[in-house]
Amino acid sequence: MPSGPLDELKRSGIVAVLRAPTSEAALRTVDALVAGGVTAIEITYSTPQPAEVIREIVLRHGFNVYLGAGTITTPEQAYEAAEAGAEFLVSPGSVPKVAAAMLDTGCVTMLGALTPTEVMVAQALGAHVVKVFPASLGGPAYLRALRGPFPDVPFMPTGGVGVNNIVEWFKAGAIAVGAGGDHVSNADVSAGDWSAITESARSFVAALDQ
Repeated sequence: MPSGPLDELKRSGIVAVLRAPTSEAALRTVDALVAGGVTAIEITYSTPQPAEVIREIVLRHGFNVYLGAGTITTPEQAYEAAEAGAEFLVSPGSVPKVAAAMLDTGCVTMLGALTPTEVMVAQALGAHVVKVFPASLGGPAYLRALRGPFPDVPFMPTGGVGVNNIVEWFKAGAIAVGAGGDHVSNADVSAGDWSAITESARSFVAALDQ
């Protein structure tokens, strides 16, 4: 049984960052991801009716999914997502009033940062996890460099994470990775190719098992 707030995140390893064109597509994508073994899922607020999507996922999958909400940019979104059933909240940046609301919900709070100064701001605001975004700009080598001055910060790189480099991200010091378009293809979602999404999930899980 997880004993710490980040245990479930560490156990999952991969967070599928989901941006879908419709709420129905989001739900079908989640079903496909879970079938492929990916159970940590972030529903972004760029998805239509995100709170309703979160509620439905809770009904369908319950505790089998570690569920969060992403692209949180206002306090209202943070409270709404938590009320709907999100267990973790993710913001692309580190804004004091948004961070305060995220923490106030009691959810695991992940704040976005890229530079050392931004990492320090995220820490000062109380982030449980620092989301390195967009991680594709520096790659695993950049995360490794950040760990020099910040050896104890829980980092989750997001952006530029694929099956071919996922091992390198963990070697560089990530506690988990966020995978969006490289994991959940927008084309597959739009085409309703759920089997392709399931296969992608299996590929990511296999890569993580390394």
